[in-house]
Amino acid sequence: MKYKILDDLTSDVMFEAYGKTFEELLENSATAMFSVICQIDEVKPTTTIKIELSAESKEKLLYDWLSALITQSDIHGLFLSRFKINKISKLCLSAEASGEKISPEKGETLVKGIPYYGFKIHETDKGFSARVTLDI
Repeated sequence: MKYKILDDLTSDVMFEAYGKTFEELLENSATAMFSVICQIDEVKPTTTIKIELSAESKEKLLYDWLSALITQSDIHGLFLSRFKINKISKLCLSAEASGEKISPEKGETLVKGIPYYGFKIHETDKGFSARVTLDI
């Protein structure tokens, strides 16, 4: 399972994402977020944007990654559907996200940002999980 949408909030959306590696967790978290924003399975990866970030912790890197995706989606007018972490070293990330121009028929819920409410990463010997709230 890559992610699941949790329904314990009334005004926001919360999801839990999973990954065997931290890179996979980042990719699956992006997929979960954009499954709320658009009909992700209908979005073709025709345009690719590059994202580079650095942070002081894994939590901050995940937070900044998701925030950057929202910002870049707005700037470029794209629904994103494919996410690839190319490299992570010392909490520096190089990644690509692909999608297509925003179209009303593929839209779902406007995500304004990511509050820190409930935000956390959990690491076990089996991999990673993250809990993220989306401000809608």
